[in-house]
Amino acid sequence: QVQLVESGGGLVQPGGSLRLSCASSRSIFSFDAMAWYRQAPGKQRQLVASISLNDVTNYADSVKGRFTISRDNAKNTVYLQMNSLKPEDTAVYYCHAKNYGVNYWGQGTQVTVSS
Repeated sequence: QVQLVESGGGLVQPGGSLRLSCASSRSIFSFDAMAWYRQAPGKQRQLVASISLNDVTNYADSVKGRFTISRDNAKNTVYLQMNSLKPEDTAVYYCHAKNYGVNYWGQGTQVTVSS
């Protein structure tokens, strides 16, 4: 059983920064890719950023230039550095991993951007 544990969420003012972490109970080399999704109240869950085994990254248009996804293979951890945060970034952020067609999700961490 794979466990993904997110941390780093919280309340931040517009223009501020946060770094989310996703620690995996299994080596992240075992996953095809890892990603961050977010879900705002009343909206569908959407992809924010993804990173492949060979470090190819992909971002939603709304976060390009502000967010950076990275991985530390030694720590089995994936990060999401979020800069220049906006109120519309407010959501629950989920870590995702996929292996042999099986999807794994973390429990989510709340990010609130408000003055």
